[in-house]
Amino acid sequence: MTSWPADNVERRKVADLIPYARNSRTHNDEQVSQIAASIKEWGWTVPVLIEADGGLIAGHGRILAAQKLGIDQVPCMIAEGWTEAQKQAYIIADNKLALNAGWDNDLLKIELQELDAGGFDLALTGFDLDELSAFKMEDEPLPGEGDNEGSTASLADKFGIAPFSVLNAREGWWQNRKRAWLALGIRSELGRGEQLIPNGGEGGANDEGTIRRGLTWGDAPQVTEAGLNYYRNKKKAQQRAKA
Repeated sequence: MTSWPADNVERRKVADLIPYARNSRTHNDEQVSQIAASIKEWGWTVPVLIEADGGLIAGHGRILAAQKLGIDQVPCMIAEGWTEAQKQAYIIADNKLALNAGWDNDLLKIELQELDAGGFDLALTGFDLDELSAFKMEDEPLPGEGDNEGSTASLADKFGIAPFSVLNAREGWWQNRKRAWLALGIRSELGRGEQLIPNGGEGGANDEGTIRRGLTWGDAPQVTEAGLNYYRNKKKAQQRAKA
């Protein structure tokens, strides 16, 4: 039977463990605090992987969290018989392979909402408030929404198009677009406004979306084609209703 490092776990003193000097995976203070909170909630669930002499292969973040919590000894498993190349490659693979996984957002939403309804601290899951808001876990009104102030509509309802995933909601390009749309006074429930793109003129956009002075809806970098189509169709529907 093949012997694996996880077959034998022993405790080692944190002070005796040696971080890999060229570890390319970084751990900022916020993430270390998240790991520490996780250890306080569930205990130590995954042993760190080390060389026989105590050199760290996997678990650098957990060791930083252990130091933060004042933990003296931690569970370790030893990689015996590995070549230097195998150890060097695993330090990278242990982090990268986890990043290659995805999310089933529908199932994730159900799980998070059930935890939230039960009063569980969702910060322990690793998601921040911006990410949770994409699942309507934090339905607070966004500032600058005019008559829509106090609305608890989703981002999709407010802007015509939603973030492409839970993680996109926190990224700069999405936040910049959201701020730009709010600053222009866009209210998706009323459809496209005549002054969506300031052009220095007297308003006015034809059915093809062209604004006076030659600008088009596509000239606004914060507006995507999906959003353009939404407002174009809304405008046409309003014109047909008035006819």
